[in-house]
Amino acid sequence: MTLPAAPDCIVAHAPLRTSAERAYARRMDTNGLITADELSRMPGGNEFELVDGRLVRVNPNNWNHARLAVRIGARLLAFVEPRNLGTVMVAAGHTLRRNPDTVRGPDVSFVHRGRTEHLPNRGFFPGAPDLAVEVVSPDNTMPELLAKAAEYIAAGTAVVWIVDPDAQAACVITAEGATTVAEQGTLDAGATLPGFTLPLTELFDFGA
Repeated sequence: MTLPAAPDCIVAHAPLRTSAERAYARRMDTNGLITADELSRMPGGNEFELVDGRLVRVNPNNWNHARLAVRIGARLLAFVEPRNLGTVMVAAGHTLRRNPDTVRGPDVSFVHRGRTEHLPNRGFFPGAPDLAVEVVSPDNTMPELLAKAAEYIAAGTAVVWIVDPDAQAACVITAEGATTVAEQGTLDAGATLPGFTLPLTELFDFGA
């Protein structure tokens, strides 16, 4: 079986972010700015993210996207929970910045234990995740997801994984740069989750 080419994730974030923001702008609601708190109370608000106070529609995930997100989340949870390291979330909103507000909902996220104490039961998590995972969907592009990864990193996320089901590969992005993990490679989160590894063979059925 010939695999698609692995995604090229060695990028300059600024030009990609500019390109992606133009793409987002075509999808944004233009009826004025709203806040993260307003979005959290909005009926159907889970259908949107928020970029600089403007709504960006998020389409429902397809079955393969959802399957990968669950596999990743389950493996993270199996590592994190017995060690009481923090919280693993699926599709949880994170308020990355304020005035105007930006709220992103990574497919899977992890937050260290000390950051989840004394939080209210309602609303979005007030800050970036320590690890953010995005799975590529047919309705988003790699430049868009790389721009989103740059937002996470700028807000304080240590590691972002962009998992590409078509290429059966992933990009690992940190403040220091980006690398591609492909075929028989293994994902890890470095100092964010020491000792955690996720072989791509546990996510993809290579040779099927």
